[in-house]
Amino acid sequence: GAAILGAVLFLLVPTGLVIARGAPEIAQLPASVWRAAGASLLVAAASTVLALAMTLALALWGAHGGRVARGSETVLSSLTLTASPLVMGTGLFILLFPFVDPQALALPVTVCVNAAIIVPFALRSVAPALAAVEEAYGRLGDSLGLTGWPRLRLLILPRLRRPLGFTAGLAAALSMGDLGVIALFADPEVATLPLAMYRLMGAYQMDAAAGAGCLLVLLSFGLFWLLDRGGRVNADA
Repeated sequence: GAAILGAVLFLLVPTGLVIARGAPEIAQLPASVWRAAGASLLVAAASTVLALAMTLALALWGAHGGRVARGSETVLSSLTLTASPLVMGTGLFILLFPFVDPQALALPVTVCVNAAIIVPFALRSVAPALAAVEEAYGRLGDSLGLTGWPRLRLLILPRLRRPLGFTAGLAAALSMGDLGVIALFADPEVATLPLAMYRLMGAYQMDAAAGAGCLLVLLSFGLFWLLDRGGRVNADA
């Protein structure tokens, strides 16, 4: 109980201070921060869709491909844990710089790296649920000749709504708060909300930075709650 209380205080006290200081400043935030918030929402949406697609592909491969596929799934999903988003972004920057302007690909590269970083965590939720679905309904699906997209749409996805909703919420929240790749690639006209907050702090506009931080917290928690709740409601229905 003491350990849990300490962890809660460690997380909630700084967050509460940011919200208390930043909430009155939200209405006065400059237009650049709102544009950055819109960019963050687009990045979070694209990262979430891409992460779910990669997670489902790896989970299906592991469920149907035998021991080799399960081992490969584990290795592939763990690769992104060996490097931070900043390290991956640096490598991509070096790779792309001789061919294209990296700033022109700031948001697409951020989407791809965020999605790759999320996959290992998403698999921990989706893969066991998929294995349970295949164990319970796999033979029935095989007897009905369900393969490919019909099997995914009719058999698997309806029974994975709860873990997929949780995974989507986690992916969106993590992507909203990422400050890694975008810091390397973005030009002064392109920013996500964390980068805009960082720039405000660098300019010693601490009240505005607190407002941007409060907005970031609200959007991150709101996206997580909305997607997780959506998956639970659909699963219960």
